[in-house]
Formats: sequence, structure tokens, C-alpha cells
Amino acid sequence: MSDAYRQTWDLSIKHPEAFWSQAARAIDWITPPDTTYDPDRGWFAGGTLNTAWNAVDRHVANGRGEDCALIYDSPVTGTVERWTYAGLQDEVGRVAAMLEARGVGRGDRVVIYMPMIPQTVFAMLACARLGAIHSVVFGGFAAHELAKRIDDATPRALLTASCGIEGSRTIAYKPLVDEALSSARHEVESVLVFQRPQVVAELIAPRDHDWATLREETAHLPVPPCAEMAANDPLYILYTSGTTGTPKGVVRENGGHAVNLAWSMPAIYDIGPGDVFWAASDVGWVVGHSYIVYAPLLAGATTVLFEGKPVGTPDAGTFWRVIQRHKVKTFFTAPTAIRAIRKEDPEASFLQEIGTGDLKVIFLAGERADPETISWAEEHTRLPVIDHWWQTELGAPAIATCFGLGDTRRKRGSAGFPVPGNAFAILGEDGQPVPDGQSGAVVMREPLAPCAFRTLWNNPAGYAKNFTSFPGFYETGDAGHFDEEGFLHIMGRTDDIINVAGHRLSTGQMEQIVATVDGVAECAVIGADDALKGQIPIAFVIPRAGASDLESLAPRVIAEVRRELGAVAALKTAFVVPQLPKTRSGKILRNVLRKIMNGEDFPPPPTIEDPGALDAIRSVVFPKAAA
Repeated sequence: MSDAYRQTWDLSIKHPEAFWSQAARAIDWITPPDTTYDPDRGWFAGGTLNTAWNAVDRHVANGRGEDCALIYDSPVTGTVERWTYAGLQDEVGRVAAMLEARGVGRGDRVVIYMPMIPQTVFAMLACARLGAIHSVVFGGFAAHELAKRIDDATPRALLTASCGIEGSRTIAYKPLVDEALSSARHEVESVLVFQRPQVVAELIAPRDHDWATLREETAHLPVPPCAEMAANDPLYILYTSGTTGTPKGVVRENGGHAVNLAWSMPAIYDIGPGDVFWAASDVGWVVGHSYIVYAPLLAGATTVLFEGKPVGTPDAGTFWRVIQRHKVKTFFTAPTAIRAIRKEDPEASFLQEIGTGDLKVIFLAGERADPETISWAEEHTRLPVIDHWWQTELGAPAIATCFGLGDTRRKRGSAGFPVPGNAFAILGEDGQPVPDGQSGAVVMREPLAPCAFRTLWNNPAGYAKNFTSFPGFYETGDAGHFDEEGFLHIMGRTDDIINVAGHRLSTGQMEQIVATVDGVAECAVIGADDALKGQIPIAFVIPRAGASDLESLAPRVIAEVRRELGAVAALKTAFVVPQLPKTRSGKILRNVLRKIMNGEDFPPPPTIEDPGALDAIRSVVFPKAAA
């Protein structure tokens, strides 16, 4: 065990205010906090700061303006570009001036619906500079989902690009934006469009503005100063799937966010000023917010912004080339990406040819990393491969092997140990701790570490529900256990949120959509295990009595989910079945459906109303076996 980890952990749990007060020294405060934690005001109450200043301007002020801040590597466009901290400061300032000219100021919301291009990073930091609250929406989401977020956040402005590039496909964004704005109840005053050469978007006057033209028109305006923000002022809203189909707007506060992320870079990832860090994620997800944009820049490191895929852009060697080309020290990706590379290149021939350059460690997160994937990656890279765990709600890792503290302990199948500042328990349904090795609800003791959410946008009641099942604890929604060595194992969700290639999706939301399809009487959507993506959604549909054209029912179900949620929903399989397994009280036994799809053997549940339903479903799912 690392002595540094144990000492840090002990301090963070026994004396949390002293621990986080020391961590807060890494941040430039305009007004220092008057207390480290206040139950009503949160972390670093009384303190004021600006996150963009801490991520960009202060490095320039400290003489590091010519150091590299951002590397943009886009194999889909054949582009590699670099920005120094001084160059990044200039770009952020010009976007801030553009936004201010359109009336955006402190507290206003700005929706960012953009691909993995540098302008997206500039836009996020420009909002932080102004004190505006950004809400980034992943570009793969359908217009219907974008409209929901617009109505909830009520933004003054929306920033978009003419298109995104997904592998070999070019996706026009502007038609999706126009559709969302036409169906949303809230009216957005200004839409700024960055035109990419692959697709030129049509602009609708007077609402829409060309990014390049507006930049030119505002070039004479001074760069707006960094707004002084209270530690508990919102920095951003990030929407995540809710079990009801209504997105949950997780609110991230400026103070705790900056402190925790700045602490995490050296302590967990072993990254400091001048080091190159690459998180191969998307800025539409929390990983992209925390570890593409904010944390590396807060630490004074170089961050890599990658527009591509692990395979197909152009091949399974892309990741290794980026790591070699840019001298990446620490790499962070999803297990899905490693599985995709392994599928395309099982012998790791690209890896052997290209090498890993200066790489010291690989971190995985997004969904549970299966032991086979970790084993393959460690065998071929000859580097430590560390699984770790966190959530959109938390904003920063909560379970990990703290590599930067000298800890290298890891066990395949486990996410590691509680990160300093995070106290976990495994509780049974009675709220009492369960013995090591026994599964239960994974909960975290209050107060949560800095960076964790303290409310949901427009939904304080929804936030409070996370703390009602186990008073004094945050219910993560995951099931898991501690083993006898103290490793924490996260085994799966306890609600209907599934994890598809790192994307959290609600099966309940999909069921609501499936239920509207003509000819559907009843339905259930579950997450089945998948070797590549971790989980995939599967729909089971009971047709209405007398419904015609049953052959088209499953394709229509799939098409409707795709239309409502976009391709990111990844529903590709729907079974038309005569009945669903139910309890005597009428509750659908979704866990039984999961076990059937996963090929697991199990006795019929004692609560099942009709055990014959199991064979009826198996005969549809596995017709050859039934024959």
C-alpha cells in the first residue's frame, strides 16, 4: 500500500476541512473562503473566484503563456492544431466578447450543441469567464431531447456548428437545432453557428449569427473581464438521463469543482504543469467537462482534444498514434474503446508497431471494465491499466487507484479504493452495513466531496430523493461490495439506467417511447450484457390483440426509439413475445429478462405469476434452441 495514499485518506476522513482547505490553496481566490464547509452554503463558502481565470489566465500571468495548453487532433479531417495558454486566452476572450455583444452575462444560460472541435472548448471557457452557465448537449442527441434541455435551462443563446463528423458520417447539426427550437416552448434569442467546410448551414435572420462574421464584427471590443463568482455559484448544468424520461440537470458549482479537479490531477493521474493528458471522451459527457476541458487546464497541463473513433478513423492504431505523436503521459478512455480495438486488432499488431511512447498509465471509466479487457490491455501495453468509478453527479473520481500518490494496487473487476474525501458504505435494504463480500447498495456518506452536485436545476425535490432511502447517505444507484482486501467492486445499477459504451441511458424512457408505437400493448426494455459496449438495450413487446402487420412491429419500435432519442440510444433489437414474466401483483420481472438474454441459468422466481412465460420468451429469443 502507498503510505501517501493511506496518510492522505486518513486526513481526508478524520479532518476533512483541514484536508480540503489545504487543497484549496492550489486555486487563485479573489476573496478567500471564510469557511471550508457550511451545510447550507456548501464548500468554500464566502470565497469568490473565476474558473476561466484559474484554467487559463493565471498561467499566462505566471509566465507560462507560451506553454502548450490545447492540442486538437482530428483524424476525420486530417487536422492537428496547437494552442499555447496565451493563444487560448485570446480565443476565449474573443468568444466572450461575442457572447457579451449578444447580451449574455452573469447567470444567463448558454446551450452548447457542438462537436469535438476547439471552438467548443473556447465557448465553455468563455461562458465561465463571463459567469454565464453553460449546458453542453451531446451532438448525437435528437432534436426532441435537445428541446427538453432548452425548455429546462431556458438559455439566452445557443452555440452550434454546421455539422459533426462521426467516423465516416457527417451529421448536419443545424436542421436538428432548428427542429428543436421550433418545438421548444422557450424562445432562444441568439444562435451562433460555426460553419465547417464539410457542411454549410443555412442561417435564419435575425436569430442566427455566423460565428466568423460575429467575431470580426466584435474584434474591436475589449475582452470582458473575468466575472467574480461565489464558490457556490453555478458553473454549468449537465443533463443526465432520468428514470422518468425527464432529463436531470446536474448543477456544478465553481468553487468545489475547481478545488477537487485541481487536486485530482496530481493525486490520481500523476499530472502536473507541462504534462500531456488525454481523455478520449466527448465534451458532451461529464468526463469531457472534467478531464478534457477543466482539470488539465487547472493543473497547467496540456490537454488533447480528439475528434475521431478508436477504430475506423482510419484504423485500430489511431489511439496509439495520438499517444506517440503528442507524448501523452496519462491516457483515460472507456473500456468500450479498448474492446473495439481488441476486436479489430486482437494481436495488437498496431500497438506493437507504433508503441506507447511516453505513456505511463491507462485509466478506464464509463462502465465496468471487465477483467478480460484489462488483461488484454495490460499484456500488450505492459503498463498499469486502472479502472475507476464516478458519476455525472459527482464530477470527479470517487473510487480509484491513486497512481499519483504512488499506489499501484489493482484487482481486475474492481474500481479500486475510495478516493480521499469520499466515504463509502455497502448497505442492505434495512439500511445496515453488510459483511465484506456481500452485495448491497453502494452509498456515500454526507457531505459529499467538493465538485459533487448540491442540487438539480429546477428540481430540488428530485435532488432530495437521492438522500431519502438511507438518511445521511447519497444513494449512488449502483450495487456492489467491498472484498476482504478493501477493494470496492461496482457490479451494476439498481435502477433502470444502463450504460451503453459509456452513455447513460434510461430504459424507462425507452419504454415510454415503445409504448406509443401503434400495435404495442405492453413492453419492457432491459439492458443486456454486451462484449463490446458493456450493455445494450433490448425491447420486449406484446402486440395488441388483433393487431395486424406483426412482422413490422419490431422494426417500427426500433425506428421510433431512434427517432425520439437519436442514434445514441443504440436500440437495435426488439422481440415480439406472447407474454412478459410478471409477479402476482403485476410487476414485470425485468431482472429475469436480463438473465434470459445473458444466458444465465436460474430457478423460476417464487413470485412469478406464470412460469410458462419464461419458456415462451426463450422460444422467441433462442428459436433454434427451442426447436
